This record gives sequence, C-alpha cells and structure tokens, in this order.
Amino acid sequence: MLKKRIILAVQFLFFLGLGLFLVWWMARGIDDKGWAQIKVSLQQANYWLFVPVFAMLLLSHYVRALRWKILMEPLGYKPGTFNVFNAVMIGYLANLAFPRLGEVLKCTLLARYEKVAPDKLVGTIVAERAIDLVCLITAFVITILLQIDTVGSYALDMLQSIFKGKGDGFSWLRLGMVLGIAASFILIAYWILSRFAHIRIIERIKNVIKGIWHGLNSVRFIKQRRLFLVHTVLIWTLYFMSSRVGFYAMEEVSHLGTREAFSILSFGSIGMIATQGGIGAYQFIVQEILMLYGLSQITGFTFGWILWIAQTLVILLGGLICFILLPVLNRKRNESNQTHSAENT
Repeated sequence: MLKKRIILAVQFLFFLGLGLFLVWWMARGIDDKGWAQIKVSLQQANYWLFVPVFAMLLLSHYVRALRWKILMEPLGYKPGTFNVFNAVMIGYLANLAFPRLGEVLKCTLLARYEKVAPDKLVGTIVAERAIDLVCLITAFVITILLQIDTVGSYALDMLQSIFKGKGDGFSWLRLGMVLGIAASFILIAYWILSRFAHIRIIERIKNVIKGIWHGLNSVRFIKQRRLFLVHTVLIWTLYFMSSRVGFYAMEEVSHLGTREAFSILSFGSIGMIATQGGIGAYQFIVQEILMLYGLSQITGFTFGWILWIAQTLVILLGGLICFILLPVLNRKRNESNQTHSAENT
C-alpha cells in the first residue's frame, strides 16, 4: 500500500511539474507590456459565453455516460443513468489529481452502487479509449485536409521531432526500435503470465486481463450500434462546438471559424492528456496553433487559459457536486426501496 502511494505521489509530482514548467516556459518571454495586454484581454472577455460552453461540455459528459451504458449491456449490466453519469464526472475529477486514476475509480464507484463487476468494466473503459483514439485521429485528418498548407506542415514537424534521425530526415530505425521494444514487452509479459500462472499475484493479473478482454469483446455484441455511433459523433461534435463558440469570448479571435476550431480540438486534445489536467500543455499548444494563423503570442496565451479554465471548471464543479450527491441520493433510494419492500410484506 505504501509503495502504491509513493508511485502515485511521484506520478502526480512529475505530471504537475511538467505542466508548471510549460507554464513558466510560456510566461518567461512576456514583458510588462505583454502582461498589461493579457490583463486587458481578460477584463474585456465575454464570460457569459461560459454558460453555453459549460452546457455543451456537461452534455458531452452526459452523452458519454449514455454511451458507456450501451457498452455495458452485452455484459448483462443495466445500471442507472444517474449513477453512471456521477461516476463519469467523479472519474474526470480524480484525473485532475492523478492521471488515469479516474478510469479505475469510476469503475469501483459504479460497482459500489450497482451490481456490476469492476474488472469487467475496465474492459469497457479500454474499448471507449480505443474508440476515442479513432475519433481523435479522424479529427486530425479532417484538420489537416481542411488546411494542408497551414496545419499539415505543423503536424509533420511534430512527428519528425519524435522520430527524427541524423540530420532532418525521418528515422525509420527509431520507429522500428520503438515497435520492436513494444513487441518484446508483449512477448515477455505473455511468457511471464504463462510460466508463473500458479503465483497468486500473476493469477490476479490474469483475471484482470480476462476482464479487460471480456469488456473489449463486448463491442462486438453491442445491440444498439447505431445509437452508439450517434452518441460518439455527438460527444466529439460538442467538444468541437465548445471551442467554436469559445472564439466569441475574445474579440481578437472572434473572426476564427471552423478550420481553426478543428485545430484546437485535435491538437488541444493531446495537451489535455499530456500533463496534470492539461495545465501548461494545453495552453502551450493553443498558443502555438493560434500563432500559425498570424495571431500574437499574447492572444494565444490568453485564449488558451480561457478555454482551459472553462473546461477545468466544468470538471471541478460538476465532479464535486456529483461526489456529494452520489452517496446521498443512493442512500435515500435504498431507504425508499427498503420501506417499499417492508410495506409490501
């Protein structure tokens, strides 16, 4: 238990430190005049637009809960929508503190208040993330096709910086090494699980893997495939619209439109998962993207913070409210059910 806490603490400090470093990196080049411009922009921003942005983001989380319920149906689970939505919001809240902790927490929370097996739910989470990855890739493709001259070169530079060889060329050797290490890891893990299956901890790991596979396999047996697709498209459409509407919050970016919103959606999504709650990374990416369209560093810096604050407030407020309501309303529901059962007997 102590070792696990130490690992979580190190993970927390690492991602938080990375985010704060990026904040410092962006702020270090801003002079007094720039800070004065940022202050004016923040004072003149239209914060009433937070209302529709909040509504769209909350609705996207609610639709995500509905989509998760569809994934649970092949497993034989039909939990209440209220509990699923609360688990989703609390999971997002936990992710602000410890990356990926929320994915496990929302499974255990739902298992506490509904008759579901948390290990099998982990598989549905993996399936969700795989589907979201496909959606993110699709968003990238749309972004690049809409503006191949502007964003296409930026995306290529990012890719080359990861797999850059000697000189300025793409390193196929480095890519091959990454794929080779991944394949070796999979083979070694498979050998360990087969060779030491009699050890209790290995047996537990295998049970978790079986639960994950069971959840992933549930995608094949989705009964409401069309509705699942509609929910998926709606989630990402709401993400897109929250950025698009957000442009009107600042006069300096109010002229931006669909293409720019796709850029914020696709590249900004990477920033949200790169650091603790996206702090630093999200603002940096938004700043870099807006500078591609000829906007100043000050404008990109300010708008990145406005968008990040809006998204983070939704999770903080929504997650805290759900954290309070979940046990209270479930206790009242259980008391009501017990009273009803006693009256019938």
